Amino acid sequence: MPAAVHLIDHPLVQHKLTLLRRKDTSTAEFRRLLGELSMLMAYDVTRHLPLREVDIETPVAPMRGRLIEGRKLVFVPVLRAGLGLLDGMLAVLPNARVGHIGLYRDETTLKPVQYYLRLPEHMPERDAIVVDPMLATGNSAVAALDLVKAAQPRSLRFVCLVSCPEGLANLQAQHPEVPVYTAAIDQRLNERSYIVPGLGDAGDRYFGTQS
Repeated sequence: MPAAVHLIDHPLVQHKLTLLRRKDTSTAEFRRLLGELSMLMAYDVTRHLPLREVDIETPVAPMRGRLIEGRKLVFVPVLRAGLGLLDGMLAVLPNARVGHIGLYRDETTLKPVQYYLRLPEHMPERDAIVVDPMLATGNSAVAALDLVKAAQPRSLRFVCLVSCPEGLANLQAQHPEVPVYTAAIDQRLNERSYIVPGLGDAGDRYFGTQS
């Protein structure tokens, strides 16, 4: 049984996603909205983190509080578009570690080609969250999860802003135990393997490099 697909349908997330999708949204506005969306999504994505009790003192009295248990969380953006989701999540969890996976899509085969990998130490004691704005064919997501899974993290999740049925099916076939968090499940892929209606190329729109 594949792990759950969590649709983050909070009104604020859906409102900002609609603004982000518009083709006349400027590069500056796209960056701001993507950062805000990633902050909002981070609350749902980290709901699973275990807590431990600690003794503290407030200005009024001692008490038992709760902190996140174990080593810090690790975010793993898929370069380069995944960097657009990173800052917002780090704003919520500034002590999280960050790994990086460099992949690009071969436009002939549509297969991912790896050019970079760097993960923190002690991955078996960490909860890993792989982030990439778009889940289109799912090939890059599957490759990224392959690489992170080889480091044996304590838990593993995948976060994307926009997905589609084809990408979800591919990811769940290859990594059925990995939960997926997304703000939208769009209609389909077109002949160029772009999500329809989607929002275009998230990396180009974030970095201002669209032709």
